[in-house]
Amino acid sequence: MRDPERVSLFIDGEFRIGLPRIAVAERNLRVGQILTEEDLAELETVDEISRATNQAVRLLAHRPRARRELQTRLRRNGFSDQAISAALNRMEELGYINDQQFATYWVENRAEHRPRGRRLIAQELRAKGVAPDVIEQAVDEAEIDEYGQALELARQRSGRMQGLESQVWRRRMAGFLQRRGYSMEIVRRVLEELEQAESE
Repeated sequence: MRDPERVSLFIDGEFRIGLPRIAVAERNLRVGQILTEEDLAELETVDEISRATNQAVRLLAHRPRARRELQTRLRRNGFSDQAISAALNRMEELGYINDQQFATYWVENRAEHRPRGRRLIAQELRAKGVAPDVIEQAVDEAEIDEYGQALELARQRSGRMQGLESQVWRRRMAGFLQRRGYSMEIVRRVLEELEQAESE
């Protein structure tokens, strides 16, 4: 379907590029105008920046993202570094990219839907390119109840582990909780709590 916000540019009767309507208006482009190769190169850059910006908006429509995460996705889609940088700067100007807000969103989302320990949450955010100081602030401000989360996860999981020998149960439960980013200290406390409840 044709995008009404884009204009097709034909050179000698052949399609060359599509441009945002606003770029055409800003440059006062009109039918019959003679363009140099330099003009065309500049217009191709404008087009690529526009397409990269639109792609970034589509990605952000699904969920918030870190700047580097968007950068990686746009690079994978074949955009030049110049277009990516311009698109991401525009997204920041509009307030659509903010790594601090993204980190806060990520931590809160994890706590509510897929509980994890602080260590694993920090690891996930590092993988998305969020700066260490931003991660630390987001995790600290969230005041994650690691023990409460781990205990709840372990209680949910224990139903699947009924009938196992004590040592096997301990090993599997400990591995389950550690894979979710909980420290050995938290894991030890949770196991002791469950074993005590079982013996009562």
